[in-house]
Amino acid sequence: MTACAIETTAEDGDHEGTAVPLPAGFAITANGAYGARLAGSGDALYAERWTLDGPEPYAVPLPLDQPEEPDTRLLPLADGRVLVCRRVDGRRHTFSLLYPTGPGTGELRLGSVEAPGPGPVELLPPSPDGICAYAVHAGPESTTLWLVAGGAFGPERVAELPGHCAGGVWLDRTGRMLALDRRLGDGPVKTVAVDLERGGEVSPLLQITEESNDRLLLADPDSGLLLIRSDAPSPGHERLGWGVLGSLLPVRFPECLRLDDAAVTPFAIQPGQVLMPESCGVALRIDAAGGSWVGLWRPSGRRMHQVAAPPGWVAGAGTWSPEGVLRLPCSTDELPCALAGLTVPPERDPEPEPAGVPEPAGVPEPAGEAGRGPDTEDGRPRACRPVPLQQAPLTDRKPAG
Repeated sequence: MTACAIETTAEDGDHEGTAVPLPAGFAITANGAYGARLAGSGDALYAERWTLDGPEPYAVPLPLDQPEEPDTRLLPLADGRVLVCRRVDGRRHTFSLLYPTGPGTGELRLGSVEAPGPGPVELLPPSPDGICAYAVHAGPESTTLWLVAGGAFGPERVAELPGHCAGGVWLDRTGRMLALDRRLGDGPVKTVAVDLERGGEVSPLLQITEESNDRLLLADPDSGLLLIRSDAPSPGHERLGWGVLGSLLPVRFPECLRLDDAAVTPFAIQPGQVLMPESCGVALRIDAAGGSWVGLWRPSGRRMHQVAAPPGWVAGAGTWSPEGVLRLPCSTDELPCALAGLTVPPERDPEPEPAGVPEPAGVPEPAGEAGRGPDTEDGRPRACRPVPLQQAPLTDRKPAG
């Protein structure tokens, strides 16, 4: 098996990191039209749906007679309904769809699944088709995947995969190809592609070296841009890097994405940049002892711009417009439902930016129309078959970031 070459722009760092799941209580549809979170406080929690693609964002409360538990998981669908996953009776998990009905809340019960072992059943990120929703249970030796919304007969088992799987990144616009980070026994973590239309058929997707732990954090089907975390550059210490799906170029680990005293995690990629991965805006969450703020970066640039988080930002949640505006959901006493807009500053050659000193952020204000362009210029979905990155040849190209 051919190993992928590694490129860095400076000396290897020593910061460790792992993939971060969806922000607790908040998720956004793949097209950026709707969001959902748990609202309220204490013992009076309820689901709340946000509409994000109109002239102004607004929230619709979806309370029921019985309040939600703090560990309830929510997932918005493209038709405005909200999927609710509740844990009951130990291993059993129930699923319902909530929707507004005049002054009240309608609930469509979908059924339940039972975890085959200890640990919760978790929802995967929203499917790109906006219709289907999937849940997963990761055991030490096998991982079970269910289709819990969008099927014909309620929750149904889709696949049982060998190994312990985590993460969950969609690789196409149809919701067919899913990437999961898998560990077999005591071996390293490797990202695999799962074909949901072929009974969960598994193929290798990401392997930089035989021994490295390689995780896929984000993928953009339009451009093929991949955001990766791996310890290949420095065994035992993970670095943030980027590659291109199906490209012959190696994975690159820009020095500007490494902060010695903070964790850096990507959470959104600008869509619509067909075949132009280096021009995609990437939003990153930066967490340190002093709090959380935002990083803005493009693979074509050599600098990560650090920006103070807008007031009330739901840390780790946000979505890009194809035009390059990052919209961050925010909630304060004065503005309980708002979107703050940020853009990547133009690239220049300033003095090095001090780590941990973010630039001022804009004040949250109602967002305008969130443009969502077609998959390609002629409006047809673009086929994007994953190609294992370990097939990329060794090269002495200079890094771009």
